[in-house]
Amino acid sequence: MADQQMQIGEVAERTGLSLRTIRHYEEVGLLAPSARSKGGFRLYTETDIMRLMTIRRMKPLNFSLEEARELLDILDALQKTGTTGEDRQQLRGRLDTYRQVTDARCEALRARLEMAEHFAASLHQKPPTRD
Repeated sequence: MADQQMQIGEVAERTGLSLRTIRHYEEVGLLAPSARSKGGFRLYTETDIMRLMTIRRMKPLNFSLEEARELLDILDALQKTGTTGEDRQQLRGRLDTYRQVTDARCEALRARLEMAEHFAASLHQKPPTRD
């Protein structure tokens, strides 16, 4: 079953990304439309949306576009049927590195959020009175 093709506006709506951001990702080589309509409109599939969501989810963790490109390349290579066992093992090792970095960055964000929540709670406390 072929993926349904969507125009960029629907993709933007589904991913929460702006048209400009999607076009930028295309310009820097992170994404390519799966097809073009007869009128020249970009057409995307669910696979393209999953790719965009991977990029989007990396942003709050401060991954660079280059790191996003590398991770996407790793994921693409792991999906290829011609990837040899040795290459696959090396790719999995690189993917594990991304997992470890992601886990560490998530933990750092949790710690920052906890500090922010404590600060917000302190603002809701009644200030001490001076007599």
